[in-house]
Amino acid sequence: MHCPHCGSTSPANSEVCVKCGTRLPVRNPGIPASGSGPAAAPAAEQTIMGDETEYGQQRVRTHAEGGTTAYGEFRAGSLLGGRFEILRQLGEGGMGRVFQARDRELDRVVALKIIRPELAQNAQTLQRFKQELILARQVTHRHVIRIHDLGEADGIKFISMDFIEGQDLRSLLQAKGKFAPEEAGRIIEQVCEALEAAHSEGVIHRDLKPQNIMVDPQGKVTVMDFGIARGLETAGVTQPGALVGTPQYMSPEQACGETVDARSDLFSLGIILYELLTGNSPFKAATKTSSFFERMTERARPPIELVSEIPKPLSDIAVRCLEIDKAKRYGRAREILQDLGAWLGPREGTRVIVADNRSARWKFGAGAIGVVIAVSAGAFIFRQKLLASRPVTHKEVSVLVADFSNNTAESVFDETLEPAFIIGLEGSPFIESFPRSTARKLAAQLRPGAAMVDEAAARLVATREGIDVIVVGSIDKERDEYAIRIKAVDGITGNTINSKDSRVSKQNVFSAVGKLAAGIRSVLGDTTPESLKLSAQETFTADSVEAVHEYAEAQNLQWDGRWEEALPHFEQAIKLDPNMGRAYAGYAVASLNLGRHDDAAKYFQEAMTHIDRMTDREKYRTRASYYIMQREPRKAIEEYEALLKLYPYDDAAHSNLAISHFYLREMDKAVEVERRDVEINPRGLMQRTNLSLYESYDGDFANAVKDAQEVLKQNPKSVSGLGALAMGWFGQGKIAEATAAYEKMRPISARGASSSATGLADIALYEGRLKDAIEILERGIANDQTNKNAEASALKLNYLAYAYLMQGDLLRAMAATERARALNRVPSTLYLAGRAEAALGQSAKSMNLASELSSQLSADPQAYGKLIQGELALKNGNAQEALQIFQQAEKLADAWLVHFDLGRAYLDSGAFSEATSEFDACMKRRGEAAAVFLDDVPSFYLYPPVLYYQGLAHEGLKNARAAEYFKQFLAIKSKGAGDPMITGARRHLENYH
Repeated sequence: MHCPHCGSTSPANSEVCVKCGTRLPVRNPGIPASGSGPAAAPAAEQTIMGDETEYGQQRVRTHAEGGTTAYGEFRAGSLLGGRFEILRQLGEGGMGRVFQARDRELDRVVALKIIRPELAQNAQTLQRFKQELILARQVTHRHVIRIHDLGEADGIKFISMDFIEGQDLRSLLQAKGKFAPEEAGRIIEQVCEALEAAHSEGVIHRDLKPQNIMVDPQGKVTVMDFGIARGLETAGVTQPGALVGTPQYMSPEQACGETVDARSDLFSLGIILYELLTGNSPFKAATKTSSFFERMTERARPPIELVSEIPKPLSDIAVRCLEIDKAKRYGRAREILQDLGAWLGPREGTRVIVADNRSARWKFGAGAIGVVIAVSAGAFIFRQKLLASRPVTHKEVSVLVADFSNNTAESVFDETLEPAFIIGLEGSPFIESFPRSTARKLAAQLRPGAAMVDEAAARLVATREGIDVIVVGSIDKERDEYAIRIKAVDGITGNTINSKDSRVSKQNVFSAVGKLAAGIRSVLGDTTPESLKLSAQETFTADSVEAVHEYAEAQNLQWDGRWEEALPHFEQAIKLDPNMGRAYAGYAVASLNLGRHDDAAKYFQEAMTHIDRMTDREKYRTRASYYIMQREPRKAIEEYEALLKLYPYDDAAHSNLAISHFYLREMDKAVEVERRDVEINPRGLMQRTNLSLYESYDGDFANAVKDAQEVLKQNPKSVSGLGALAMGWFGQGKIAEATAAYEKMRPISARGASSSATGLADIALYEGRLKDAIEILERGIANDQTNKNAEASALKLNYLAYAYLMQGDLLRAMAATERARALNRVPSTLYLAGRAEAALGQSAKSMNLASELSSQLSADPQAYGKLIQGELALKNGNAQEALQIFQQAEKLADAWLVHFDLGRAYLDSGAFSEATSEFDACMKRRGEAAAVFLDDVPSFYLYPPVLYYQGLAHEGLKNARAAEYFKQFLAIKSKGAGDPMITGARRHLENYH
């Protein structure tokens, strides 16, 4: 084939010019190439369905600008679902076509894999495939392509994922012929890291090949299509008798159709390494059948015999991967990494990493909760009891790092070295740092007017809190070098335990701090080898002092609940150092606490991309908090339990276990765990705020009020504390007190004003004051729009639709839901809109929302999708159908809303006894009605209908208790007007006079 650029001739099966690398015309773009090594196999051999859809800036197999398919026409500029702007087509394979697109909602470029209609229209196929994607999506690693969602828009099913710019490894191999040994080793090293991450989650690739490995211009490797092959296999979409995968990269057991495990992927990896080193496949049989027979009966020839320059360690790795007997292969990818590391040595540019000293815990929600800071209060006796079942080899040592003296006149070192030093200390499993923000507040109380926590102030705090060790430090500039001095002091006696110092250039300041921290760890009893202490450091890159400074500024603001002010500092830190994973995570947390879920998801995604630049401790914390955000609490619990095995004294793990139990709706367990945390950290405001909220969700409103009042004693302007207080008062039926708490929020901040409006509207809807609710909501929506708070505005619009619906104003109700859906598409917004549209009889619109929710990967949104379907069936008079759908929802999530809808379905079916049982469950779990989506957004207005329906159910049983329920309902609605249930309750009550 002739190259249109340089005119040279390349082999007929080449896709790029062997001389200049220019992309050659593709003769048959609709059939994916699949051959033995760089040369493609004959088309007749393409009977095995590996999904070879490929994309990347340099990997284009079909038209550059899109084209017409049986499932839609997409050209540059086309819009899918009003969200994804098609930029160009990237490729086509077994599942469908792939396009580069811009996600307008999140303002990022993504890849869209449009699923073939014959796959998309088969419900069983799609469900099995979705379950496999759920598994694949759990793999979060910088070398694994990140799947965003399985979605549907305009009748088209698609998968959205990260877009990778670069070339696939097959193209590079064809262009280069073979790779230098070290280059090949570095590529395989990154692939191994991806495989280890996937295999640890129980995800096997099953179709690993060079076409599924992308390399960007900086040499970063990304492995594609985890779960795709398995999804195709379980869905039964292959031809009869066909296997799933690509023949020349299959393991012997896969070729035989046997069950495969991680070792099958490692066999495929061995073939790839062999090709990179030699330019040839280890199996050269002419046909697929003979190739399979060869790999099942003949050991591969060592690559060093083909190319003598190949280092023997690399040749041995390839040979061991290619063992016919899988028991003789490597068992895990990490074993290959160990052998590679022994030959490759450390990577160039490895730098010391800095992390924040305070363990952050997250309780998310638009309504109230923010960051909770892990505090070590020296409560060692209690902690020992708490951890009695865990093997602990060393007594906990609590350490307070005082403010370092910056004598350089360079403000960039203010509040910058302390976080670096603390993360170095926390690499030890028995060292727990005392939060510096808490120390600063205590120092101000003990020494009024104290501007910093110097050694004297730190001594006072240590004596009061029982802290074991104080660390003080300083940095001076001496000519062209910086002198860093560290001293460890006994917290009680003040005697010096040890002192260390170092003189370095500015760019080596952080590496010096890490070494000094390692030295202090040794003094305190850590016997970890020095090399491991240093390798465990987290970096914000060592040459970006300014980035660390901005990050520290942001964290200080975040710990004080000043999230809006923290965001610009996080942004600046990221700008100065785009690889600072903790800065992305910090931005994500602040966004969540401001109710900006889209921003939070975007920045958490970036944090996960850079997770390899964190210590093991921070990796566990970040992954777990990500799972909490994704509402995958069981995964979060796994991460925290793994963290506690390595770091038994980690406060964040103990506290965030409470959040995980909360999202599992194990409210009593959440209260128990958080109460322990408050006992350990009695001055932690956010810990106590979380406890107050958990107590309300658990129905213990009296204690919820007491704990919220404790928070407000220390910070009367805490929006989170006022929200928790209002929830507690509301739960006790003390409406005036709850109203007063919501009113106090309004002048504090824009967030306070928004939360106040939502809370006051909830009270008005609860009492049936529809006109008041509408006025409050309309003002709140206007303020939210002024402050560009789309999520809060969408929530209020759905509440507004409910109010209009109760008034019988269907047109305004419909308009409100339309506006809500246009503003935000978080699950709670979609469910409320779908629920309203079902009540309005808008079947098509409500079913579209139900489908969107059902396609999401978390159980709660899937359950909400079922609820919309069931509510639509109820609206259409199909009670039995609705009941079956609601029962399916219950299997997904044991949510309060599910029991409410089950009760309604049983009631409409005439199953009055079953209905009373479901409504009893709603009444017993009344605390969950306070915020049914577990997001701290008040929703008590949904509770009174339970009493009304419970009255109807008892009336059906001819039980006189029905009158009591109608009376309770009317007592709540005594100020109400326009609510049709009020008229109904009065009419039913007349039967009992």
